[in-house]
Amino acid sequence: MSGLVSDTAMVMAAGLGKRMRPLTAAQPKPLVRVAGKSLIDHGLDRLAEAGVARAVVNVHYLADALEAHFRARRTPEVLISDEREELLETGGGMVKAQGLLPDPFFCLNSDNIWLDGPVNAFAELSRRWDPELMDALLLVVPHSRAMNFKGAGDFHLDPRGKISLRRPGRIAPFIYTGIQIVSHRLLRDAPEGRFGTMHLWQRAIEEERLFGLPFNGLWFEVGTPDAIRPTEEVLASG
Repeated sequence: MSGLVSDTAMVMAAGLGKRMRPLTAAQPKPLVRVAGKSLIDHGLDRLAEAGVARAVVNVHYLADALEAHFRARRTPEVLISDEREELLETGGGMVKAQGLLPDPFFCLNSDNIWLDGPVNAFAELSRRWDPELMDALLLVVPHSRAMNFKGAGDFHLDPRGKISLRRPGRIAPFIYTGIQIVSHRLLRDAPEGRFGTMHLWQRAIEEERLFGLPFNGLWFEVGTPDAIRPTEEVLASG
């Protein structure tokens, strides 16, 4: 592991993939193929390239298909956090998997596709990470670097990188990429069962411990079937 704050990432792969229907009627969203490769393999390959040795992947919907897919992988090593009995969402999923995760750990969504800028995304995050100041560090991207994205944005950043939520009626300049560094401190006193990461982020914002890092590469929103072809066209153009 060279220059990284962690050798482990959690990969969120348990969702139902409703927005990707009908492609997810018989396969989990992470196995939908884009540019000849499943969505989750885009992320896992980037982890391997960065030197991240281990990926903890949570599974729920069509979990057997995902587990079978991972048997062919050697790097990163894949460990399963089994949510077959109950889908726990992003926050609950991290809490359930916490025993498999070092402090801190990377976390990314399984439907992420991105092209790095001058520095690898995980190395960029690692350079900026400060455990004395931060409970989590989110990789965020400006609208100009967010391909296929049509929303109003997620966050504002102050000059030091501290995050605040988008204000009502406003456009926020930064979009969350689905990639972050998370400390175990963020997960403390978490609710039981199913909940989203926003519950934890809001507390960190109040405590001024949630930070964002603007990404210098290109990030692709691939949430629906109609986003696949535009993404493939950009990837094919290099």
